[in-house]
Amino acid sequence: MKEKEKIKLDAFDHRIVDELTKDARVPLIQLAKKLKVSNTLIHQRIKKLKDVGLLKSASYSLDPWKLGYKTSAYTQIILTNSKHHRRVTEKLAKIPEIVECVNISGRYALMVRIFAYNNRHLRDIIYEKIQPIEGVEGTNTIISFETAFSRNVPIEVEPENYA
Repeated sequence: MKEKEKIKLDAFDHRIVDELTKDARVPLIQLAKKLKVSNTLIHQRIKKLKDVGLLKSASYSLDPWKLGYKTSAYTQIILTNSKHHRRVTEKLAKIPEIVECVNISGRYALMVRIFAYNNRHLRDIIYEKIQPIEGVEGTNTIISFETAFSRNVPIEVEPENYA
């Protein structure tokens, strides 16, 4: 995959992104008033931020616990061969209880986040849905007790020490 060039944001873009990450459903006219600019300028800047791929989507996050998912786990996956990577990822994407899949370094090639109703449900997902996938050699699962916090990455004007 080709590395993408860093998106350059000005101070006004930072203000918009800061406000939208606090509340993505804020009416844009209200955002324009808060930032003391025209509604048209807000629309133009948000369109630009969407076009360059910085703003991905505005959506609600569901609370898994309130939907009855009492077990959360991270499962690391070993592949028999790296050539199976894409096909295994496609199969994992079809398992609804898997909410995230990342490529990782080391012995394991992939790591998925799973929400299950209980430990028995988790076991069934791993043994009956993940491990039978052709190309999966083995798994290692870590139960998560809770998510202490989750947030977006920081937006820096120019991280001088890391350029």
